[in-house]
Amino acid sequence: MGQQITAQMVKDLREMTGAGPLDCKKALESSSGDVTKAAAFLREKGLAKAAKKLSAGRTMNEGLIESYLHFNKRVGVMVEINCETDFVANTDTFRQFCRDVALHIANLKPMVVRREQLPEAMLATMRAEFMVRAREDSTGKSDAVIEKIVNGRLETYIKEVVLMEQSYIKDDNKTIAQMLHDVVVELGESMEIRRFARFELGEVLDVDTAAAAPASANGNNA
Repeated sequence: MGQQITAQMVKDLREMTGAGPLDCKKALESSSGDVTKAAAFLREKGLAKAAKKLSAGRTMNEGLIESYLHFNKRVGVMVEINCETDFVANTDTFRQFCRDVALHIANLKPMVVRREQLPEAMLATMRAEFMVRAREDSTGKSDAVIEKIVNGRLETYIKEVVLMEQSYIKDDNKTIAQMLHDVVVELGESMEIRRFARFELGEVLDVDTAAAAPASANGNNA
């Protein structure tokens, strides 16, 4: 016979995970009263639920447009983050997430929200540059090895400039995508970072990039 599940055990698990009382009780029952296993079960269930919500094509017409202005007024950011209801948009958790994302964008300078928004012409140019460097640095190595090196460098570059794949500035163990999943789990609604714009005083704008970025890099085509 399994361990008796007490109200205090359910309460403790709720405080650890933020899950509902019924879910906590079921998790404790399935883990024979082991709180650690029950918490891990709830986290896995929450992440699966978040992934389902994020891919469900649900309508997200609510949310916030958050702004950030650096203390010296030389860097400014605006970011639009959407959710399903104004109730969630007005929670402290959602508002804090929006502020954190705006601060992150100001400091990490992403180009786009998602990798599919990167211009193909730019990626082709970067690949060509990496190929030249790889051939110079890898004399005598096979084409297959050089191709692998180039692919690795291109992938690293993409993760450096794509917001969802960047490591969060305050916790490099999490990406922005993982942060978004955590908020979805906690608040129980579909959410997305739709678009952003970042301005830095005196920055030099490449003509081609300036023409392409507002439409694709900052999500204004959404």
